Amino acid sequence: MSTYSNKQSLVILFLIVLLVAVVGFWAVEKTNTSSNDDSQYQGELEKARIEWKIITTWPKNLPGLGQGPETFARYLGEMSGGKLSARVYGAGEIVPALDVFDAVSLGVAEVGHGASYYWKGKIPASVFFTAIPFGMTAQEMNGWFHYGGGLEIWEEVYAPFNVVPLAGGSTGVQMAGWFNREINSVEDVKGLKMRIPGMAGEVFTAIGGTTVQIAGGELYTSLQTGVIDATEWVGPYNDLALGLHEIAKYYYYPGWHEPGAMLEFIVNKDALKKLSPELSAIVKHAARAANQDMLDEFTARNNDALVNLVENHGVQVRRLPDDVLLALYLASQEVMQKLIEKDPMAAKVHRSFSDFYDGVRQYHHISEQAYINARDKVIDASNITTKD
Repeated sequence: MSTYSNKQSLVILFLIVLLVAVVGFWAVEKTNTSSNDDSQYQGELEKARIEWKIITTWPKNLPGLGQGPETFARYLGEMSGGKLSARVYGAGEIVPALDVFDAVSLGVAEVGHGASYYWKGKIPASVFFTAIPFGMTAQEMNGWFHYGGGLEIWEEVYAPFNVVPLAGGSTGVQMAGWFNREINSVEDVKGLKMRIPGMAGEVFTAIGGTTVQIAGGELYTSLQTGVIDATEWVGPYNDLALGLHEIAKYYYYPGWHEPGAMLEFIVNKDALKKLSPELSAIVKHAARAANQDMLDEFTARNNDALVNLVENHGVQVRRLPDDVLLALYLASQEVMQKLIEKDPMAAKVHRSFSDFYDGVRQYHHISEQAYINARDKVIDASNITTKD
């Protein structure tokens, strides 16, 4: 009985040891298999990740304008879960500012960020997609792009160059610019050398000024050394960052030349086609979000920047005289007529732009403009009443 029990105990012990060994072997094998699977998955994930280059026409880390592409890059990474990332390069890091369009067209970089009117020498119709003198505000431009056929015709204009355009932010209504002498009449404009791009440059020349094309990064030195007598840039937030108040005394408004300056993301068409439908959609949605974000930032930050310029730096804010504004408007009509007579595509874009402009302008007379006028009137009246 004792011998039998001992044998039985040994058998049970043996079976337990065998079971432990089998389970242990299975666990090790599973761990190895799982590790191999994880490594393979990680390798496939690394291969699936895509990194794009974004080149810009702005100095690296410039507030406002320069943050637009940074925001876009961040949104790409966040929306795609890291599958699509992008690195931003400032003007001159890969190509000079005014070579961005050609570089994206040729595939040197997948994305560019700048202003379409920089390319007017190559594409005359491009001026419409940034701003034209006395044109639409940012709100109106966004409406035209996304619900009025503007984006579709913009795509048509850029199609021969292998790039796809997307709205890339707006500054809102800009300032007229920085001047080293007072502007009291049209006579004061004659002979004045000013950096002013796009169609506005032609208009400024038409009333007697001299237009000079200079990249943003060169404005400070050019104004300081007398290469130019005046320059437009953006508005208080960006202008303060560039230090233009240090070398120019007078700050004029309104921004007749860029009432709602829109920027652009241009995407290499071949690079966009290589993406999955999911990532391609993310590119477009990220651009749309970055577009609105920039306008929000300028709206919020221009206020404090203007106060800073006036109260802490002694900047003199002046309004352009009515006769100067009228001369600029009349000249802009002549320049526009010459453009659409000379370039068929510009004429086509002009028809789309004008149709939307005429309609939205009529409505805004009784909405946006009427409300702002009424708001100012009642606030001014209440202040007078309070003082009395």
